[in-house]
Amino acid sequence: MDPDATSLHPAVETPAEPARTICPNCQTANVPDALFCESCGYDFTTGSLPRPVTPATTAAPPSVDANTAPPLAQAWVAEVWIDPDWYADQRSSDPLPSPGLPNVVPLRHTSVLIGRVSRSRGITPDIDLSTDSGVSRRHAQLTTDGTRWWVEDLGSSNGTYVADTVGALPKTPVPAGQKKEIPPDGRVYLGAWTRITVRKAAPGEVG
Repeated sequence: MDPDATSLHPAVETPAEPARTICPNCQTANVPDALFCESCGYDFTTGSLPRPVTPATTAAPPSVDANTAPPLAQAWVAEVWIDPDWYADQRSSDPLPSPGLPNVVPLRHTSVLIGRVSRSRGITPDIDLSTDSGVSRRHAQLTTDGTRWWVEDLGSSNGTYVADTVGALPKTPVPAGQKKEIPPDGRVYLGAWTRITVRKAAPGEVG
């Protein structure tokens, strides 16, 4: 081996790692020339300590009931169904969801809004039918004297219909602005597939 080979190819020295900046507040080693400590936020330029973080409260804000109508003395519920027969009669172009079991909605006030949620307009219906595009934002209003129930169409696009417990589907909508009494166990139809039945709650059904 040529004794002068090492002089032609000197060993490559590994450059020393730049000294890291130690945070005087939390002792964390930071990259050189760091402006802030990556651990605690200490400002290396001004020498300012990080601002203490105020822990966010874990308590949820109290829920605000948008419905200002008087509360019901007895527990009532609305059974909201997806009705394939009503859907076929309406000839909607929207795909029909799986009917399944009814959605039971507790009714807590003597006046109940039916419709679809609109955050921009501040509309939060008591019976939210947002999945049914055939329902208007403010579609209809249910009212009661504690024993009987009425429904009033609020000028909806597709109307509100009332039928007895049994029989054919209704063909004549409730005139907008007029209240129509719902027969005991009667059916209210609206939207592309929605059927609503109002009844007294079973024991333990409403918390």
